[in-house]
Amino acid sequence: MFLLKSEEEQEQYKQLLLQVDENVIEMMNDIITHIQARVSKPLNEHIHIGLTDHIAFAVKRFQQGLDLKNPFLIETKALYPKEFEIAEEVVAMIHEKVGVQLPIGEVGFIALHIHSALTEKNILEVNQDSQLIQTIINVIEESLNLDVNKESVHYMRLIRHLHFAIDRVKTGEVIEEPKKIALLLKEEYPLCYNVSWKVIKIMQQALHLPVYEAEAVYLTMHLQRLMTKSDL
Repeated sequence: MFLLKSEEEQEQYKQLLLQVDENVIEMMNDIITHIQARVSKPLNEHIHIGLTDHIAFAVKRFQQGLDLKNPFLIETKALYPKEFEIAEEVVAMIHEKVGVQLPIGEVGFIALHIHSALTEKNILEVNQDSQLIQTIINVIEESLNLDVNKESVHYMRLIRHLHFAIDRVKTGEVIEEPKKIALLLKEEYPLCYNVSWKVIKIMQQALHLPVYEAEAVYLTMHLQRLMTKSDL
């Protein structure tokens, strides 16, 4: 059993109970208990509403023959491997309990809900970060004329770098700027350096916060690796 402390969330959950099948509610209690047992910190109580609502509609979509594509699946797996692993277990539990085999894209969506509950970020913010990273990747591919192998280790590193860069911008964390390296990169790899600054401007516009020059330096290094690796 669980107790929602927020009166607003209590009311939201009551409304959810009226709309969702009793078997799904019972299953969700087991699922959230399983998730809590697999992580090392308390889950935000909103997961009882957000994840229940999401899975209830995912089951309904499956029963109607609808498949919601997940454009951030690979990126989600790279950014949140633990949450992704738990989400795979959740999808297996759903199949076992109600006989519904949700598509792989749902693993990614569920992983985002788990991450949201662990980090105190609301699901909207988590989704916005994923969308921003996807926008940046599209710009990088177009600007560098690359078709990046989304399964490569270098792509995974780039995704994680962008994720942490976004977090640094949000918290105002400043990383050391290696001035000598910055000058070298600007001279040796002008294309990657210019694309990095294009990305910085995208981040500034999306987050409405300053992004420091050091971020462009480290991003240039990642982009140069992408361009020189044979597994693209």
